[in-house]
Parts: sequence; C-alpha cells; structure tokens
Amino acid sequence: MGLSKDSTGARAADTGLSIEKKEPDDLVVALAGNPNVGKSTVFNGLTKMHQHTGNWPGKTVTNAQGRCQQGGQGFVLVDLPGCYSLLAHSAEEEAARDFLCFGGADGAVVVCDATCLERNLILVLQAMEIAPRVVVCVNLLDEARRKHIRVDLEKLSQLLGVPVVGTSARSGKGLQSLLEQTRQTIEAPEAPAPPPVPYSPFTEDAVRRLQPTVEKLCKGQVNARWMSLKLLDDSDVTLDLAAEKYLGLRLRDCPEVRGLLEDIWQEWKTQGVTAEQVRDDIAAGAVRRAEEIAGMVTTQGQNGYSPRDRKLDRVFTSKVLGFPIMLLLLLGIFWLTIVGANYPSQLLSTSLFWLGDRLRELCTLCVLPPWLVSLLVDGVYRTLAWVVSVMLPPMAIFFPLFTLLEDLGYLPRIAFNLDKCFQSCGACGKQSLTTAMGFGCNAAGVVGCRIIDSPRERLIAMLTNSFVPCNGRLPMLIALITMFFAGAAGGLGGSVMSALMLLGMILLGVGLTLLMSKLLSKTLLQGVPSSFTLELPPYRRPQFGKVLVRSIFDRTLFVLGRAAAVAAPAGLVIWLLANITIGDATLLAHSAGFLDPFARLFGLDGVILLAFILGLPANEIVIPLILMAYTGGGALLELTDLAALQAILVGNGWTWVTALCTLLFGLLHWPCSTTCMTIKKESQSLKWTAVAFLLPTLCGFALCFLAASVARLFGLG
Repeated sequence: MGLSKDSTGARAADTGLSIEKKEPDDLVVALAGNPNVGKSTVFNGLTKMHQHTGNWPGKTVTNAQGRCQQGGQGFVLVDLPGCYSLLAHSAEEEAARDFLCFGGADGAVVVCDATCLERNLILVLQAMEIAPRVVVCVNLLDEARRKHIRVDLEKLSQLLGVPVVGTSARSGKGLQSLLEQTRQTIEAPEAPAPPPVPYSPFTEDAVRRLQPTVEKLCKGQVNARWMSLKLLDDSDVTLDLAAEKYLGLRLRDCPEVRGLLEDIWQEWKTQGVTAEQVRDDIAAGAVRRAEEIAGMVTTQGQNGYSPRDRKLDRVFTSKVLGFPIMLLLLLGIFWLTIVGANYPSQLLSTSLFWLGDRLRELCTLCVLPPWLVSLLVDGVYRTLAWVVSVMLPPMAIFFPLFTLLEDLGYLPRIAFNLDKCFQSCGACGKQSLTTAMGFGCNAAGVVGCRIIDSPRERLIAMLTNSFVPCNGRLPMLIALITMFFAGAAGGLGGSVMSALMLLGMILLGVGLTLLMSKLLSKTLLQGVPSSFTLELPPYRRPQFGKVLVRSIFDRTLFVLGRAAAVAAPAGLVIWLLANITIGDATLLAHSAGFLDPFARLFGLDGVILLAFILGLPANEIVIPLILMAYTGGGALLELTDLAALQAILVGNGWTWVTALCTLLFGLLHWPCSTTCMTIKKESQSLKWTAVAFLLPTLCGFALCFLAASVARLFGLG
C-alpha cells in the first residue's frame, strides 16, 4: 500500500498511516463510532469490496480503509477503532483520537445508534471538539421504530450545530444521502460552528487564558480550545507524545504554556480545586450535554424501551438457563453439521476421485512418464481432493450457522456468560470473544487478541487460543467420532451421539483454556485481571442472504483455499517420502518406524505422529497423510464412505483406544504454522511463540498417556 506525495496531504503522511487514494482529489473521511452501532455496516455498505486493512502505526490495533464514489467525487473512508470516548484510556481510543486530531482527514462521520442516543452523543461531542467538519450519522432508525423510539433529526442538528443524517445501514437506506451531506460539509467555504461543550467556571476560565497561547504555537493545526482542555489534565502523557510526534513540540514544556499552567494550578490549589476534580469536570462535561440533548430530541412510545430484548436477555444470560441454552445451541449446530455433511462429502469424494481417473487418462495420452503421473495424480491431486471433500461440506454448514448466531446478536451473550469464568482465572473477560473466534481459525483468534488492552492478558489469550479446535480440526474430529464411537448406533441415535461427543471435546478444550489461563496468570504472567465494558447489542432479524454470502466467501472458501494451497505441496512431499526407498523400506516407513516406540507410549503409532508433524502447515491434511502412509506408494484410495476409511485404519491396527488418543491429540497439539507465525508477529517474541507451541502439545501428550495407560491397566481396547 504505497503513499505518493500527490495522493495525500503532508499531515496524513506525518501520522505514518498510509492513505491510499485512487485520484489526487479524493476526500479522506474518518468514520468513528461506539462499538455495535452499525459503523462497520455503514463502512461496508459504502465501500463494498474496495477495502484493505492494516495496523495503526506503532499499535496492534487494526485499521480498515475503503474507497467509494458519488457523482464523480471519490472518497477514502478510514474506519476508526470502535470506542466509547476519545479520552485515550486504551489503544483504540488513542488511535481514533490521534487520527481525528493529527491525521489530516478532510472530514469526519460519527455513527450513532438511534436506540441509545444519549451514550453515543458523548463521542459525537468529543469528536466535534477535535475535528472541524463533522457529520453525525444516526443509524439503526429501523430498529428504533420497532422499539417505538423517535429521534428528531432536525432538532438534533440545530442543537449540535452540525449536519445530521438518518440511516438504516443494514438495508442501505440513507447511505447515499450521508455521502452527499459529507461532501457538502467538506466543500463548504466555512466549517460548521457548533456551540462548545460547557464546563465548570474554573475550567472555562483556565481555557480562556490558555487558548490564545496554544493557538499561536499550534498555528491552527489543531483545535486550540480542545488542546487547552487536555493540557489542564497533567496526567495525560499520551497527548504530549502525540503532539511531539505530529506537531514537533511538547506544549507543556514550552515556557509560555508552562508558566500559565503553573499559575492556574497554584490558583486552583488556593481555591481547593484538585486535579481529580478537573479530570472529572472535563469528562463529565460531554456526558451532561449529551444527556440534555438526548432528552430534547428523543421520545419513546408507551411500550417503553426494548421489552423484548430485556425478556430474551433474562433467559439467555440467566445464571440458571444461560449455560444450558448455550450448550444446547452448540449441540444443535454440531448435530446439523455432522448429519448434513455426510451425503455431500460422499458425493464430492466420488466425483473428485472420478475426475482424478480422467486426469490420469489425460496424462497418459500426453505420454508423461509413469512416475510423474503418479506424483501428480496420486500425490498432489488426490490429497487435494480429500481435503476438499472432507472439509468443504462441514464448513459450508458450520460457518453459516455460526454466522447466523453472530448476526442474531447471540454471540455477545455467550461472551457475557463466559466473562466471569475468565475473570476468575486471572484473565480478561474479552478472552471469551477471542476464544469464540478461534473456532473459525486460531490465527484469526490470535489477531483478535488485540482488543485486550493489558499486554499480560493479551499474551494469556494468545498462548491459550489453540486449545479450542479450529475449523481445520473439526472435520477430523467428526470423522473419527463417527467411525469409532457413534457409527454402530446408526440413524438419529448415532448422529446425536456424535454431536454429544464432539460437544464434549469442545468443552474439554474450553475447560483446558480456562485451566491454562489460570496457570499462566499464577506463574509466568502474574497480575490483577482488568475490567472492561461488554455491550450487548440488540437482537436483530438475520439477513440470510448476507449471512450466506459472508460465511461462504469470507470464511469457508478462504479457509478452504488456504488448506488447498498447503495440501497440494504436502501431497507432493508425502509422495516423495513414500516412493523414495533406502535399503528395503521407504523414507516414510523409516521415519514412522523411528517414531513408533515413542508414539505407542501415548496410544498412537509412528504413522499417526508423523502425520501430525508433516501436517504442521495445516491440520486439514493429517488424515490424508495417515491414509497415504498406510496404503503405500503415496496414493490415496478412492473412499466412497467413512466405512472404507475405517476399514483401512482398523486393518493397520487401530482400536477405539487408538481413535480416542488420536482424537485427544487432534484436539491438543501444536498450533499450525500459520498460527505460530501469527503469534510471533503479534507477540514479537520467539520465547512466547515457543510457549504457545509447547503448552497444547504437552497437554495433548499428557492426556494421551493417561488414556492409554488406563486402557492398558484395565485391559481395554
């Protein structure tokens, strides 16, 4: 993502954030808002697929940029991190504040939730103090109508002194009007002049004395009134660093500013005004004004505020019913995934292996050498075909169902229910959210740990994310459970038993996540758990079309593509290992034989352990590697159903104990290479990457050894 001199202003370049413009006259617009106000929906609705992401300079906080166009005018939208204020108490707030203040944006749009306007207006008022050209977007008007809440947008605009546009971003209503109003506000000869937020007399008097000096020093580069307010709070060191970085001066160290501040502080001391009172007054000023404005522009119907949501939350977040409902929903998702994936998986396998036979015939017609035909078809193609046929059906069912819960607004309730569990383990409650992300992809879960402010708690979340199985491990777990533990029951009973056992494996992973978090917080990463604000968004009617598209294209096909990219070269490597002979055995046999004595201590064999080692690039290829090793010659057999796969495994000495230990090791072993590289990038430490690698691996070996030892002790299996 390059940055040319004619594509952005100097101030934008000074922030270190690369703003990518298609045309030199594109307008840069900052998009701000509280979490769960539909800001991302506004951003996605305007920019469509013209987006890219990165990190804020010097911070592990993601930024997103996107481009849109209207009437020949281009816009670059910078999606600021969701935050409740701009007082810079977190990395997200600091990134948002710095870009609004120093980023050189042409204008700013602050998105609000029409159903809870009072809280959202705090950020609006703070943004108006910083940015000269602000447009307020009152979103979720459709939900407000359903809750009998009415917002007088015209009166709100008059009271704020800036343009206000109403939208329902989920249906696209009002977005073009928002863009047009933003353009008009930016291109207007003079910026809006909103009335300032009033503060207590002692604060206002100090601001009046400071403002002329600050304005002279900053030369109009920042809002002098806002900067004067921030200078009065001597505890905000982040602003000093930001001003030095972007303006080239430390205002508090300037003699004229320092002299005024010392005089003001001395007078306050004489009057009995404390530093805490000043900080409270500055923070409370926007709160008081937001409450006043919201009371004047918002009316509610007779039915009150969201009685339906309150009733649902009394059930879904109940101490008695919250966890049982959560477990039943997960059980239902797993059951539908298992039952629904069987037939399409079999159909895909048959079709892809049939296509492989045609590919072999084509290679033969092209007079390719037999060894090359075998390498391409038996090694590369068949491994690829197996990964697609095994992974695609479960993911195509699991991801839409999981995304549906997210779209309904239920996933934050799961995080709410799990919050106390993580807090009791000395971790941050936000880890419940990153753990949920790990079910999709552990690498994504590790990146998601950026939402945790405390470095200690962020590390705990990163080190334990791999204890929950990602989508790459789920198909393997489902296949082994169905073949060795639930297949005999058959029908509905078998599928329910499979779902129950898979749920048990998931709960084991979550339980070990909590246990390891507790262990780390008491040993390597000691500290006091922090608090955080978890907002429960309103329940929303899911948009089935968007859910399907987002889950299939953004998640299923993305993950499948990553797995396929790894499976193809892995198939080539395993074919070479299975076809290069040293002495009387292949390299694969030699490697498996070397590992076999060690592996059998844990209820496995050398082939299984070797498959997990070679499957480091992606968990999806572990089962294909096992099959290629057992069948010899590096070629996968055409498997029309799981019964054929089970026959191969049983023929090579598998028992239910072997399957159980493979299940446990499949749940708990080293993270895939992508996750390891992500941990290294996020932690900037090889030591913590090694800890993240060893923690689940040692747990996996310990549980496998325990299961195998108990089986041997009682003569089972």
